[in-house]
Amino acid sequence: MRLTLAVLIGLALASIARADKAKIAPELQKLAPAATVDVIIQYKQTPSPLHHAKVAAVGGQLKRSLDIIQGAHYSIPASQLETLSNDPDVVFISPDRAVFATASTSPYTGSPDYGWRTVGADLATSVFGVDGTGIGIALIDSGINANEDLENAQGHSRIVYQASLIAGSGTADNYGHGTHVSGILAGDGAQSSGKQSTYLVRGIAPNANLISLKALGDTGAGTDSAVIAAIQQAVALKNQYNIRVLNLSLGRPVTTSYTNDPLCHAVQAAWQAGIVVVVAAGNDGRDNSLGTNGYGTITAPGNSPYVITVGAMNTVGTLTSTDDKIASYSSKGPSSIDQVVKPDLVAPGNRIISLYQSTSWLDATYPGNAVAKSVYMNDNGKSVPAYFELSGTSMATPMVAGVAALMIQQNPSLTPDEVKARLMKTATKFAPGISTATDPTTGIVYTDEYDIFTIGAGYLNIPAALADNETFSGVALSPTATFDATSGQVFIQPGALLAVWGTGTVSPTLAVWGTGAVWGTIAVWGTSTPQAFSDIWGTLAVWGTGQSSGEIVTLAINGDN
Repeated sequence: MRLTLAVLIGLALASIARADKAKIAPELQKLAPAATVDVIIQYKQTPSPLHHAKVAAVGGQLKRSLDIIQGAHYSIPASQLETLSNDPDVVFISPDRAVFATASTSPYTGSPDYGWRTVGADLATSVFGVDGTGIGIALIDSGINANEDLENAQGHSRIVYQASLIAGSGTADNYGHGTHVSGILAGDGAQSSGKQSTYLVRGIAPNANLISLKALGDTGAGTDSAVIAAIQQAVALKNQYNIRVLNLSLGRPVTTSYTNDPLCHAVQAAWQAGIVVVVAAGNDGRDNSLGTNGYGTITAPGNSPYVITVGAMNTVGTLTSTDDKIASYSSKGPSSIDQVVKPDLVAPGNRIISLYQSTSWLDATYPGNAVAKSVYMNDNGKSVPAYFELSGTSMATPMVAGVAALMIQQNPSLTPDEVKARLMKTATKFAPGISTATDPTTGIVYTDEYDIFTIGAGYLNIPAALADNETFSGVALSPTATFDATSGQVFIQPGALLAVWGTGTVSPTLAVWGTGAVWGTIAVWGTSTPQAFSDIWGTLAVWGTGQSSGEIVTLAINGDN
């Protein structure tokens, strides 16, 4: 057997005449030959021992199997990339890219958190009788630490499973981000119940179960391979823990088409396995480094047309949603390279108060974000703060993921596509308009237009989503946009066979989808779009071919006033 395997490997390597550079991600094509690089190789089928042996024969090492994407994570000499690329079984070779939490910090302002009430989470229980009971939400993040707000009525933790996908790291959340996100998903406000109910710090699905899959390290950074392995584990545990929703408050720059991106392939696989995948849009809406005013900055895997991609809104500290505005840092579409229409909708994400981890990196670095006890508790409460404030699309994402859990509790037969369609259809629509935000530190004024690449289908509306019982058939892929340089118009091309989204039908030839139920009457593109926005269209990625910025964390960005 060993001789046969050696002969097969020898024949395979001998048949390679030249590299197929179309199979190699641009970032890998100019590496020094002596370098060793971690890569993810995707194959036409689930890789076998023979595939691993071919990599080993050129000095590579298997680090992790990623069968969910028919791939694997290897460490290999850069000089052998070209050799491996010409293997007919290889589909694409990518670097094991860095991913980051999509939260930003801002000094605590002393205002209570109204986010969950603004979008109607209180009515989910009082009117519709749902609180996430029995639904498992997988959170791929920096881990979740035990917390009183994450216990059930019997005092047992609702964190029903924990695992770390980071070698040598335990399951504890030493960064603080995952614990904060978990409170938005499923916190029940137990530690804030000593004051008026208006000040309750509660999550969207306060009795859902949590599955913690740690893929981000102690400073909020991780890798594609760890996140993909976590997604793979979530799918494997789906039936055991009734995992119906997956929250990804993380991202990285888009550097290749979603059709080649292993991270996008993983979220697609989870979606097709029956799990609603909710992803942060990113925090680069203020980035004008390429003259796009933040357009084209959606991060991966939020660029996947399958998933629900969420942008962040600013509640401006009131219970009503009528005065809310888009957070200036919320990333805008269309997605780089593929021009997928994103985000899909927006939700509260600015200055959100949620669970606090006193020993975390975030607390040590930003101690001013701890919330004063007087905000949520009478004087007889705990002396140690229980809550922390963060801003970002990281905070908006669990708002939507929590609602998905509520919808599925109400109707367990809902598919991911039906959940996405209903959320987009029932989202509160915006009239065309402009809002501004001033950075409190720099004084820079940011202007945002309310087009579909900024606010998607609209603002999360929980009661409307739960009240909707309209049937939907088809695949709810986010559509793509194309730019006609002659007319200067942007056209929407449906991404799949879409049935009726409510009462309006979809026409692929209209620059605006008319008065259909998904987007309403908002403009596809702002009315004062600079000419430079045309740079988004064409063959060049917004992020360029070699940029791998870690700015997705954007911890220096202040939340909007």
